[in-house]
Amino acid sequence: MQTLAHFGGDGPGPWILFFPLIWAAVAIGVVTLLRRTAGRGRRGPWRPLPRVDEHAPIAVLGRRFAAGEIDEDEYWRRLTVLNEEFGHYATGTASAKGGAA
Repeated sequence: MQTLAHFGGDGPGPWILFFPLIWAAVAIGVVTLLRRTAGRGRRGPWRPLPRVDEHAPIAVLGRRFAAGEIDEDEYWRRLTVLNEEFGHYATGTASAKGGAA
């Protein structure tokens, strides 16, 4: 009976070592591909969501605007004041949306 271990009477030979190397290369390729594609989003699956303080002044202002308590002009005016006091809430969005009037 001819099996892989006894093929031709001399055994499989040194070429049998290439099978584990091929499988290792496939596994490394899959892991690399998954890591590169998973990191293309805003966050990878290993990064936690940023915590937002519900009582922060900018969050309260956003809730008041969403509830309709203040109009858009008042929202941008107050957001500009809060942005000057507390720093940038996001990079460049106040000036891009006309908030720095």
